Amino acid sequence: MTGCSLRTETVSLTLVFLVFSTVPFRRYALHFLVQSGISYCIMIIIGVENMHKYCFVFALGYLTVCQVTRVYIFDYGQYSADFSGPMMIITQKITSLAYEIHDGMFRKDEELTSSQRDLAVRRMPSLLEYLSYNCNFMGILAGPLCSYKDYITFIEGRSYHMTQSGENGKEEIQSERTEPSPNTAVIQKLLVCGLSLLFHLTISTTLPVEYNIDEHFQATASWPTKIIYLYISLLAARPKYYFAWTLADAINNAAGFGFRGYDKNGAARWDLISNLRIQQIEMSTSFKMFLDNWNIQTALWLKRVCYERASFSPTIQTFILSAIWHGVYPGYYLTFLTGVLMTLAARAMRNNFRHYFIEPSQLKLLYDVITWIVTQVAISYTVVPFVLLSIKPSFTFYSSWYYSLHILGILVLLLFPVKKTQGRKGTHENIQLSQSKKFDEGEHSLGRNSFSTTNNVCNQNQEIASRHSSLKQ
Repeated sequence: MTGCSLRTETVSLTLVFLVFSTVPFRRYALHFLVQSGISYCIMIIIGVENMHKYCFVFALGYLTVCQVTRVYIFDYGQYSADFSGPMMIITQKITSLAYEIHDGMFRKDEELTSSQRDLAVRRMPSLLEYLSYNCNFMGILAGPLCSYKDYITFIEGRSYHMTQSGENGKEEIQSERTEPSPNTAVIQKLLVCGLSLLFHLTISTTLPVEYNIDEHFQATASWPTKIIYLYISLLAARPKYYFAWTLADAINNAAGFGFRGYDKNGAARWDLISNLRIQQIEMSTSFKMFLDNWNIQTALWLKRVCYERASFSPTIQTFILSAIWHGVYPGYYLTFLTGVLMTLAARAMRNNFRHYFIEPSQLKLLYDVITWIVTQVAISYTVVPFVLLSIKPSFTFYSSWYYSLHILGILVLLLFPVKKTQGRKGTHENIQLSQSKKFDEGEHSLGRNSFSTTNNVCNQNQEIASRHSSLKQ
């Protein structure tokens, strides 16, 4: 693609964004440009050595101020299409790009992990490229986040010159293929959106999460009933997220973005920026498995800018950053602080007991059934405050359960040793890589995802492996 065509493409995407954002958000759309513009100035003025720190503090601080204003001044408790939603995605883009430029233009290659090396940006983007990346129309409502290199590869028309895994396991360049059509992938994802929306409108409204703290329900329901309703009500709360994230993925695919090469059978994969794997979420047998498949791009952002760069307590720092990024409702902080405890406890249990249940297959099946039940209940218990938002109903719920899972998690951490997970490089990553490749080859095309550059499928699998280690239980 010529320089003139590239400039025309980026200008078009930015102008369409401005039109699309001005209609629903009116004057608040200016926040998108202000946040991006000031961040770009910081990058230019501060320089590559420290700009990532200043961009991170400014972008997250600006987002937090806007969230405080919206929540506590305008519409507390409303899930309206407010301007802070797109700003959350733009904040991810600003901070991730700042770190990628810092990695590519300041740090030495030997200091970087394989995923950091793949994502590193070796030159400063122009203002037009920067605004186009942050403010293109495809991700205006629900994202998802993509890397700067993936976006530029798409804009320059190089995303279709992909690789395919050959019979010997090595990659073979497929430069002679015609441009793949996203129609099939888009139709499949729109069908998922339709089913999710139908489920949300018909079933979710009849199973409110708030009923878990209803006084009559708490006084009369048996414990099995409470557990079952907790699980079902949180299960019914998920389709709205399935709808939003799958629709966002379909929109990007329809625009031609999201192509990740071909599988071993030669089928096109449109899951480069997919944000969830529904089947793996619902069948999760561990806290880690759930987190690996839920809001994938945000989890990758947390790993890239926080977890793998934290000098101490990376799990705790990552969950706190996630809470700050999500917003200022007290329920968010209760959920993510509880999530720290649940993650560490689940990691301890898995490391100390799982190896006893690998063989025979019947014992492994029993272990999977039990861990599925425990995981689904623990996830539901953890995220209730996230849905209730306010602190009083959240504590009402936890007190009705006598803080049982909190107490159990603390006991697990006191009784069983927790293995260190600081080794995010080296052999541990290679072990996870081999497991990740097997999983990636067998999963359904709707549920696949890749989290690295579009030019190297092997490096994408390494990125998945690195993420697996970032939230390992």
